[in-house]
Amino acid sequence: MQGTPLATATPFGRAAPPTKGERPDRLREAAEEFESVFLAQILNGMGAGLDGTNGLGAGDDNPFGSMLQQEYAKLISRSGGIGIADAVLREMLRMQETA
Repeated sequence: MQGTPLATATPFGRAAPPTKGERPDRLREAAEEFESVFLAQILNGMGAGLDGTNGLGAGDDNPFGSMLQQEYAKLISRSGGIGIADAVLREMLRMQETA
């Protein structure tokens, strides 16, 4: 991606607050990415203790299970999600107004 960095939450650190004038579509993308990371963690917890033959791809015998869970989470988020992206987007826009 080119241009200014996205205001995203990463698993390795805190995100910078959105800058004034940052495009809403970039903020929406960041909010959806946050939601997908959260959903991946939920799916990981749901699959804990299950064998690798379940639909979540979890289990000790499936080395690619976490990748499948991440893709499921991205798909859920892009398909409307569970509302977390909307709440995160509202907060980012609110932070942008007060900055």
